Amino acid sequence: QVQLVESGGGLVQPGGSLRLSCTASGFTLGNNAIGWFRQAPGGGHDGISCISGDGDIYYDDSVKDRFTISRNRAKNTVVLRMNGLKPEDAGVYQCAAEPYGDCDGDFGAWGQGTQVTVSS
Repeated sequence: QVQLVESGGGLVQPGGSLRLSCTASGFTLGNNAIGWFRQAPGGGHDGISCISGDGDIYYDDSVKDRFTISRNRAKNTVVLRMNGLKPEDAGVYQCAAEPYGDCDGDFGAWGQGTQVTVSS
């Protein structure tokens, strides 16, 4: 069964850090593009970051210089490190896989999400 599972969310104070992981089971992340998306309360899906099959990396302007995405092929995992968190970063973070390695492609496999709350 193809599955993506996110972990690492939680409650953090403004300025704090979290490390989100996206782990695949039933398939190899391999050359998939892996994107991280945020759904804020009452909002839509915002693209936060993506790593392509070739290793090209993209960030939304709102998280540049604060978030870092990386792929660990041995662990079949993509990690999103989030530093300098702000209240507006809060939401449910989901990872998704695009099988052709294209961050502009269709993300067909999605995880359930992990909640990030930023509050003092």
